[in-house]
Amino acid sequence: MLTAVDIELLYFDDCPNWQIARDRIAEALAETGNAGTPIVLRAIDTPDEAEREAFPGSPTIRIDGVDACGPTTGVGLTCRVYHTPDGPAGAPTVTDLVAALCRAELRQRR
Repeated sequence: MLTAVDIELLYFDDCPNWQIARDRIAEALAETGNAGTPIVLRAIDTPDEAEREAFPGSPTIRIDGVDACGPTTGVGLTCRVYHTPDGPAGAPTVTDLVAALCRAELRQRR
């Protein structure tokens, strides 16, 4: 179980996948014993915001400021593509998010 962790979901409104990502984050949190951990939703509305936030596309998930599925290249108001066992997808798998939460837990222990 994680101690205090900050989870951000960055997205832009026209992204068809950010809600799927939000649901998968909640599922991964439940699987790791962290149900109820807040997920901060952050809309990225302009190219300037995307640049300022180093936003590689929607949806982007950050755990304690670290890209859960990074590193990435490029920034902009675009749909992000995740590599999954079933091929390219618009959101990471629950398994990938559980792994990211486990990595965050290891970082906290250091």
